[in-house]
Amino acid sequence: MRALALGAPLADVALTSFVTLFVIIDPIGLVPMFVALTGGLAVRERRAIAARACLTGFGILLVFGLAGEALLALIGIGMPAFRIAGGLLLFLTALDMLFEKRRPRREKSVEARATPADDPAIFPLATPLIAGPGAMATMILLVEQQPAVAGQAVVFSVMAAVVLSAYLLFQLAGLLERALGPLGINVVTRLLGMLLAALSVQFVLDGLRDVSAGWS
Repeated sequence: MRALALGAPLADVALTSFVTLFVIIDPIGLVPMFVALTGGLAVRERRAIAARACLTGFGILLVFGLAGEALLALIGIGMPAFRIAGGLLLFLTALDMLFEKRRPRREKSVEARATPADDPAIFPLATPLIAGPGAMATMILLVEQQPAVAGQAVVFSVMAAVVLSAYLLFQLAGLLERALGPLGINVVTRLLGMLLAALSVQFVLDGLRDVSAGWS
């Protein structure tokens, strides 16, 4: 079975797209980073930073979803190769989530701010935390699997919903962090990592199947 079969019902497209994008963007895992980046700021300032970060991240993912495949064709990269590479990249991300290597790397991105006055909305929040390489690759893969406009519209709508969920979680960052605690966030991150690992392996298998079909 493919990661998402061509011509699949729109409900299946929406579910698979949501699970994949939610896992790779990981809005819950971004909450501690947002708290660290906006510590000491007024509520109004934190909301403005959250809005700029999410709008920018949405724009980046929109561009890669719309033009990513054309860019690959321009530089001579086939979709089977990109599926395999994207699957491997997502698998590495899953390993990071399962073994808690993602948080230290994100904390290094937080420390990259030179001074407290720097605006973190574009870097590191919008990219690479929201629209990172894994999310960009995922958008290209999901859109490429939907030849119909309706399916592609569902993928973009789901991506917007996931980014919106990140924005809403940013608004509730302090409350959510207190409610889940370090243990709760840790458990959720590992469960999402398991899902992402399975999905990434499926992407690799699909790419290998396409290569095999091209050789036969």
